[in-house]
Amino acid sequence: MTYSENLNELLAIAREAAAAGAAVLAERDEVAPAGLPLEATSHGIETKSSASDFVTDFDKRAEEAVRQVITARRPHDVISGEEYGTTEVTEPSGYRWSIDPLDGTTNFVRGIVYYCTSVAVQDPEGEWIIGVVQAPALQRIWWGARGIGAYTARGEGEPVAITGPKGELNSGLLATGFGYDPARKAQQVESVGLMNEHFGNIRRLGAAALDICLVADGTQDAYAEYGTQEHDWAGGAVIAEEAGVPVRRPASGDGADQPDWCIIGRIGIEPQQLKPTPRA
Repeated sequence: MTYSENLNELLAIAREAAAAGAAVLAERDEVAPAGLPLEATSHGIETKSSASDFVTDFDKRAEEAVRQVITARRPHDVISGEEYGTTEVTEPSGYRWSIDPLDGTTNFVRGIVYYCTSVAVQDPEGEWIIGVVQAPALQRIWWGARGIGAYTARGEGEPVAITGPKGELNSGLLATGFGYDPARKAQQVESVGLMNEHFGNIRRLGAAALDICLVADGTQDAYAEYGTQEHDWAGGAVIAEEAGVPVRRPASGDGADQPDWCIIGRIGIEPQQLKPTPRA
């Protein structure tokens, strides 16, 4: 199999896996009509790092659905997921999948439509080569593959190539997010203030993968957030790169113990001006 054929196969599997996860999330409408908030006692809503860091039965079932697709087609690939960690495989191929079954869990719980399933692939050399993000409530999908470009589609519509912000609007939009730790959040607020001088306004959607995709397709102009986990940015970062957008990934995938800045696009200041200072 040629490199191109392998890449196309991986992309097809990634799209199938993201669709499987998104299909689980789409079941939300069956249990919470009209987009109302979920009932905690009915859907296994628990907390992780803080009282506002949620995990639900949907997160777990969506990750299981994503894993089933990947494992059936690529049994020797390692899978790293938000809910079930990293799997060990016999005779590993060298490829690793990073999945976030439900990015934007707080939005999902409260009935805010910005949530998605994100799937990414890293090759044996450590390069990120595939990214797929699917948002069922928005009926949108974004995808990208190394050297192939980046695309988006709505519903069953035709794919449209995306090439990042055009710079045609007078008021640029900066996307960001905030962690759960109060001290870390205070530092982030200070840095956002520095960046804000170079933008017309700020958006905080609550789903890093979607924020990154919306920079990739030009809806937003830049994204910067501190302390995100690998599964938050992995898929979207590939899509942004393939759309021609500058990408600075965190130095570590561990946003909890080794937090760092994820920067997509041009933020108007040098990264070293941010607080905390980005890792080397």
